[in-house]
Amino acid sequence: MLAFIIRRLLQATLVMAVVALIAFTLFRFVGDPINQMVGIETSLEERAALREALGLNDPVAVQFLRFIWNAVQLNFGISYQFKKPVLDLIAERFPATMELAIVSAIFSMLLGIPMGVYTALRRDAWLSKLFLTLSLVGISLPTFLIGILLIFLFAVTLGVLPSFGRGDTVRLGLWDTGLLTWSGLKALVLPSITLGLFQMTLIMRLVRSEMLEVLRTDYVKFARARGLTNRAVHFGHALKNTMVPVITIAGLQLGSIIAFAIITETVFQWPGMGLMFLRAVQNVDIPIMSAYLLLVAFIFVTVNLIVDLLYVVVDPRIRIDARGA
Repeated sequence: MLAFIIRRLLQATLVMAVVALIAFTLFRFVGDPINQMVGIETSLEERAALREALGLNDPVAVQFLRFIWNAVQLNFGISYQFKKPVLDLIAERFPATMELAIVSAIFSMLLGIPMGVYTALRRDAWLSKLFLTLSLVGISLPTFLIGILLIFLFAVTLGVLPSFGRGDTVRLGLWDTGLLTWSGLKALVLPSITLGLFQMTLIMRLVRSEMLEVLRTDYVKFARARGLTNRAVHFGHALKNTMVPVITIAGLQLGSIIAFAIITETVFQWPGMGLMFLRAVQNVDIPIMSAYLLLVAFIFVTVNLIVDLLYVVVDPRIRIDARGA
């Protein structure tokens, strides 16, 4: 197991190095950062001095190594737009994005898995057909349209939920949470449903297809022949072996929720990292864009490592293969 973890960590380090290279290369061609930091009245001599102070005249290799070293130290520079350290800006908005992503992931898992199991075990029931119809709607409609429809129904028409913002928050050490206030919980409902609906339908259909496949296997037939109850066969044998691909998709979707929360945060004006990144793109704020890309890549790599470790817990055969290797 230790060798497996070390190998995964080395692979994760290589991935992060490649992402850093991509971020450094792409954002060099987004625009001239000097134009975002100075005004029209700034002279050419002052521009040249500022370029020299930022190290933009150094060779590309030197700039990349400096970029890597600063990123390892969590030093992403000063935002061109906000004139504040990028790390402070991310720390301010990271709790909002993480709470939205975690609640959306929990929502998709708690509803997607039971709905997938039910539609697999009771394929001809009217409720199964209703679930499959709803899943088609969740997959077909774009995220921004779902958010607008929910705002129109629950905020404009019924007036029971807020249409924007995060509500009241409570400071717990370094974490700013809205889960402990009534207005914060109400503000979280619509964006979390909007962000988690696609993941819920994807997990439901995946669980259904995997469950149907597992129920046709020989070991399930042998379990029935041994006289085990349907509950033991369905949940002790079939569902447990169904969870391996589900864990993979759920882990990747958690990273996707964090990475692609930009649309949801824009629709609901959620004060998270996605909205900050969108404004950074509009203002060519290169330090924020590069830090956001590295952070999302780090989250993906961490989630994948956790998923690989969960494989061993769910499927003992993977543990045996790892020991044999």
